[in-house]
Amino acid sequence: MPAANFPHSVLSAQSTFRAILDATARPGSIQSLSGVADAPSPLSPAAAAVALALCDHDTPVWIDTALSASAPVREWLRFYCGCPLAQNPREAAFAFAAAPGALPPFEAFNPGTADYPDRSTTVVLQVQSFDVGPRLTLTGPGIRERATFRADPLPADIAARLRANRELFPRGIDLMLVTNQAVAALPRSVHVTEESP
Repeated sequence: MPAANFPHSVLSAQSTFRAILDATARPGSIQSLSGVADAPSPLSPAAAAVALALCDHDTPVWIDTALSASAPVREWLRFYCGCPLAQNPREAAFAFAAAPGALPPFEAFNPGTADYPDRSTTVVLQVQSFDVGPRLTLTGPGIRERATFRADPLPADIAARLRANRELFPRGIDLMLVTNQAVAALPRSVHVTEESP
């Protein structure tokens, strides 16, 4: 494997981390990031950038069937991130999914505990677009009054999943969505309602 993935690795890693922080601080906002151009398919360039910025030997990672079926994806994550691959999503600090329609129920992931809510799973979900999809109305910390968020594809029951997840607060998973060159976040603190079509 080649020795580097981020162009100008330190600056790119910092800008990716900043984009993730900004997305988390302002739920539903779309943040541009420089993806990893040589990420092995079906791992998207932006998902690969998130993995490089956040995952290491201390962060077990679960990948969905679409990703785990690719030997190059598994090898890339082990080689560049050094992260162990978890067989059980509940054991994962981070979960990466390339097939939103087949994403396991949120209950399959670790919601953290009352004493350690930060030990929950962050789910990184690859989507195609932030311009289409169901209209979700977001309220809560980091949002001025309310915001509208769209992404496609998403699990059919995404609004219900996010509402149930919010009820666990301060426990619960954090959801990060990535296209090829952008990231958005729906953390556990967000309140979600789905607008009528």
